[in-house]
Amino acid sequence: MSIEEKQQEVIEEFAFFDDWMQKYEHIIELGKELPLIDAASKDEDHLIKGCQSRVWLNAERSDDGTVIFTADSDAIITKGMIALMVRVLSGQRPEDIANADLHFVKEIGLHEHLSPTRSNGLVSMIKQMKFYGVAFQGAQQ
Repeated sequence: MSIEEKQQEVIEEFAFFDDWMQKYEHIIELGKELPLIDAASKDEDHLIKGCQSRVWLNAERSDDGTVIFTADSDAIITKGMIALMVRVLSGQRPEDIANADLHFVKEIGLHEHLSPTRSNGLVSMIKQMKFYGVAFQGAQQ
């Protein structure tokens, strides 16, 4: 599935919920399904700067050239947020990650229902994932 198809899937999924308490519960559940980062990668090098909670993110190049993300967080909502980002961007080509318009974040109302610190953390997650896309794209050449 493309990034756009995954975004549409997330938008449709969140449309099923009536209120934000249900959406938060869903985000927490997504965090429980997150492909966890290797314990050895839970270090300062993989820590996302700008997040109030501790969020670790790792990116590796698969044999087919796509980027595979793994992550973890010490906070349940934040873990769900990074799980959502991993779901949309993992398994994609570096150039697609680097150039992705992640409109689903706005469409599901995530930014406006997060505290300012969590919202800043989400921006930091997106920046770091796009940075990996750019870095892997440059490594191809």
